[in-house]
Amino acid sequence: MAKKQHKKESIPHLLYRLLLITVGAALAAISIELFLVPNQIIDGGIIGVSIILNYLIGETSRLISFGTLVVVLNLPFMYFGYKQIGKTFVLSSIYGIIALAVIESFLHHVEPFDLSQPILAAVFGGLILGIGVGLVIRHGGSMDGTEILGILLTKRLPFSVGEFVMFMNIFIFGWAAFVFGLEQALFSIMAYYIAFKTIDTVIQGLDETKAVIIVSDRYEEVSDAILDRLGRGTTKLKGKGGYTDEEKEVIYAVITRLEVTKLKSVVHDIDPRAFITIMNTQETKGAKFKSPIH
Repeated sequence: MAKKQHKKESIPHLLYRLLLITVGAALAAISIELFLVPNQIIDGGIIGVSIILNYLIGETSRLISFGTLVVVLNLPFMYFGYKQIGKTFVLSSIYGIIALAVIESFLHHVEPFDLSQPILAAVFGGLILGIGVGLVIRHGGSMDGTEILGILLTKRLPFSVGEFVMFMNIFIFGWAAFVFGLEQALFSIMAYYIAFKTIDTVIQGLDETKAVIIVSDRYEEVSDAILDRLGRGTTKLKGKGGYTDEEKEVIYAVITRLEVTKLKSVVHDIDPRAFITIMNTQETKGAKFKSPIH
């Protein structure tokens, strides 16, 4: 049986991805070089380790810059990730990391922002870093080898990727407290948290969606009302009551966060006893799902 050939990525789409990865790397470099490093604030993962090592090495060697450290420290993880995770992801990640290193080397000669309060550097540095890293991740890359290591190790260890990364960052921020002092380590944790939340927002998009499951005896009317008043299509699923063993129609729909209140009002007007479950969704794809029309 012949091996199925997967469709290759088109050149315009590849260039679009690389452009946005470059923009993300540039924003990350701006955050690191102009906000974080001048205030001795670090990020988690490989970027954080690189900032600490760059500080310890100082100006003793022009060859071992922050950008060089980021590339060198990430290479082993990219090598193993290439074999286990996938070529496209690793190549996109390597491109993003090299772009970060190159742009950071140019910014190294730019005067950093003069901020009298480190908390401003932590907040805005974390925000800009989160936007940059989020753009890279959203378009198929990564800038932190510890996440790749976590993906590989958690296949054999009883930990999730998030737990592994958190465990690694505890040691990194502890090291930062020893090198920079406790106050700077606390500012670093603040910047990391802001960046973490911003990354989620960038990856998921501002139009956060919700998956809705509705169980109602008046499912036809409810389904028609959702289509008519919210402009959302529905899917009818077959269900059976666990207690009564009664056959039921279950309505499934996807709406935006702003439409949650209206949907509950629409359903309640038709069937006050309807059972509604609303869940967060990671991402919604499909030509039929568009912005609200009502």
